[in-house]
Amino acid sequence: MIIDKKIANQTAKYLLQINAIKLNPENPFTWASGWKSPIYCDNRIALSYPKVRNFLCNSLAKTIKQEFSDNFIIAGVATGAIGIGILVAQELDLPFIYVRPEAKKHGQKNQIEGVLNYGQKVLVIEDLISTGKSSLNAVKALKSNGAEILGMMALFTYGFSLSFDEFERENIKLKTLSDYKHLLDEALLSGKISTEQAENLKLWRKDPSNWK
Repeated sequence: MIIDKKIANQTAKYLLQINAIKLNPENPFTWASGWKSPIYCDNRIALSYPKVRNFLCNSLAKTIKQEFSDNFIIAGVATGAIGIGILVAQELDLPFIYVRPEAKKHGQKNQIEGVLNYGQKVLVIEDLISTGKSSLNAVKALKSNGAEILGMMALFTYGFSLSFDEFERENIKLKTLSDYKHLLDEALLSGKISTEQAENLKLWRKDPSNWK
């Protein structure tokens, strides 16, 4: 669920402008899963643009202030959400931790870096939601270390039905700044894609594993 239509449109506009999100339906990218994809997203690029990163940070922070009043900490999902997570935590004057995909193989073999006490409330920050598996893997790691999860906020989601199913199954409330629909709307408006390309891009999201 997007937090606000105006914010969703502006987020999509910024991410397209700085090429954090690239659309190429004619020459698709290949994901690690093997899926052929007409879209590639690397929201970490936003950290290099002060105006964009400030907008993203402030949009997340404002929503968090409105929805959560209890004492809690911010957890960023490594590696994509560490940067934006720290910015949000700094803006809200809250503690910050981050979660790796898996525990380190050396040292203290931590999966969670930072101070997390048993029973603490945690709000998770993510940069991108695709299938939802890696994001929810971070949630499971936090829970196994005694965290109470308030929910997750992300910059962008592809809006796959399987990701919604995963979050519902785990009973995790998810909100995002923008999503695939608003991205396509902004891409059309800015002339980055044609109407025909937009229709093809919509087909990809319906069945990404069999697209092309």
